Amino acid sequence: MNKGIANFDYYNPTHIVFGKDRIAELVTLIPVDKKVLVLYGGGSVERFGTLKRVREALSGHTFGEFGGIEANPTYATLVRAIEQVRQEGYNYLLAVGGGSVIDGTKFVAAGALFDSEPINIFGSGIGEGIPIKEHCRLGLF
Repeated sequence: MNKGIANFDYYNPTHIVFGKDRIAELVTLIPVDKKVLVLYGGGSVERFGTLKRVREALSGHTFGEFGGIEANPTYATLVRAIEQVRQEGYNYLLAVGGGSVIDGTKFVAAGALFDSEPINIFGSGIGEGIPIKEHCRLGLF
């Protein structure tokens, strides 16, 4: 009979930065030698000026953008982001938005390094070889 919870370690390297006027900190939070892909949803990051401030903060970095991640992101959208990461050689992902963008970015981080079709992650597991921690560190709300 099980007399308690089994021992385990949990390591979650995602770094979430939250609060007023925190976007300017990107210059110190993301190493300048990284090629950054900024992933975001849609209208609100544009309307509220968040994306503009992110672009300004990353002006010293090499970066690109992938927008249009839906609430409850579709597989097709995230596969397009994976293709962009692979084709353009991004080695750092920045999720700008809420939970759907951050969760989608985690899938992109894993899928971009997965040797098979990204959908196969669900059948085989991500495994030890996918360094998500190196690719999804920062979410801005």
